[in-house]
Amino acid sequence: MAAELLSPAEAQGAAEVAARLKDGLNTVLLDQEAVVEQVVVAVLARGHVLLEGLPGLGKTELCKALAKLLSLPFRRIQFTPDLLPGDITGTYVLEGEGRRDFVFREGPLFASLVLADEINRSSPKTQSALLEAMQERSVTVLGQTRPLPDPFFVLATQNPIELEGTYPLPEAQLDRFLFRIQVPPVGAKTLRTLLTTRVRGAPPELSPVLDVGGLSRLFAAVDRVHLPGPVADFIGRLVEASDPRQPSAPDAVRRFVRYGASPRAALALAASGRALALLRGRPNVGFDDVVATAPAALNHRLVLAYEASLEKVTAPDVVRALMQAVPEVPRA
Repeated sequence: MAAELLSPAEAQGAAEVAARLKDGLNTVLLDQEAVVEQVVVAVLARGHVLLEGLPGLGKTELCKALAKLLSLPFRRIQFTPDLLPGDITGTYVLEGEGRRDFVFREGPLFASLVLADEINRSSPKTQSALLEAMQERSVTVLGQTRPLPDPFFVLATQNPIELEGTYPLPEAQLDRFLFRIQVPPVGAKTLRTLLTTRVRGAPPELSPVLDVGGLSRLFAAVDRVHLPGPVADFIGRLVEASDPRQPSAPDAVRRFVRYGASPRAALALAASGRALALLRGRPNVGFDDVVATAPAALNHRLVLAYEASLEKVTAPDVVRALMQAVPEVPRA
């Protein structure tokens, strides 16, 4: 039985609650309103986030602030080349006196909000240990599967791949992130505010704005946001047109994309569209919600062809071309 749709009054009330989370993050990451809004949308959609940018832009502080504002257990994992899978999932250790037994010791993944800091500095073997955790919300060690806390989020930070000592994330793992968000450099005005208001750059002290119960109510509200048929059709046509083998693919996709977005991308667009609509106080998803969330939801899901690197075409460039080519309403 389908859940009752959200009323306008309920949507407005939920939006006011979510706005407190957004306002708290804006006090930590200065003048990055677009980044903060995308992170809040991802949380409401129960998705994982990959934050990409140069070191020192506040990505780690943003993640720590999110855990504080949501009253969630938080663990930070610093990914390094020598990190092993068992270091993050947990492992069995021999304990006891006399009759000794192997006892499972939980790793840092057993927290509601996990910060995977500089995730692309670890080896592919260690990166792959996150695959099950991010999709199934569970961890399997020596054949035994253990559930992770609910809710469970992975917020990962990534340095530009051109920096030394980095390993590119595999496509299967990138696809598990709801959003990949580019954190842009800050300007002189923001730096002046930072220098004059924060001693040694320390962020302000934060108080929680939500507990687990309040967050669960927001999740339930997001699920009740109505996704109209024409908007769902628009999402389907966007994802279909990202595949260069489809007749609807625009020229930029045919030339520069090797593999298009997966069905998980369509689910991501629907979930993030619902979350953004709620954040804006509306009980139904509009075309503008999909357009606003599509770049962050699609830019890491397109596998580019070699021609793209030759002509210096990036995934965001292709996504922009895709958005311009696919109409919100099919042409007659």
